[in-house]
Amino acid sequence: MPQRTSPKDASRIHRAEDLEDVVVDKRAQWRANGAKARRRQRRYKKKVITSLVQDIYENEAFD
Repeated sequence: MPQRTSPKDASRIHRAEDLEDVVVDKRAQWRANGAKARRRQRRYKKKVITSLVQDIYENEAFD
């Protein structure tokens, strides 16, 4: 069973298409219905994207 997605996985994303491969919900089969599984996936994606944006702003040198 794969691990759940964490913000640390943002380092594995190099292109936008990689987001679908990186974000994994290991409990997707256990969700009550498909809508709840999709909702959870959106939350995981949002966490990873937020982490990416924070990393970009921390690594940039703003004047």
